[in-house]
Amino acid sequence: MKYTYRPRGVCSEIITFDIEDGIVRDIDFYGGCHGNLQAVARLLEGMPVSEAKEKLGGIRCGYKMTSCADQLVKGMERALRSK
Repeated sequence: MKYTYRPRGVCSEIITFDIEDGIVRDIDFYGGCHGNLQAVARLLEGMPVSEAKEKLGGIRCGYKMTSCADQLVKGMERALRSK
């Protein structure tokens, strides 16, 4: 199922992704640091959500309290709660 998350406090405006059997797939960031976020998406492709959360949760961007990667984790958590 395709999920759409509107992150807060970061440059990305929308994050979309699929979660299939606990595996994250097809991650797209709209807005933000395009090259870095493509890398994040490619590295996470096929990774269990639990592992992605462990690796990315709590990462900050500069002076901000969050980052696009951390916001992706928040989006995945929300998606899993809504199932």
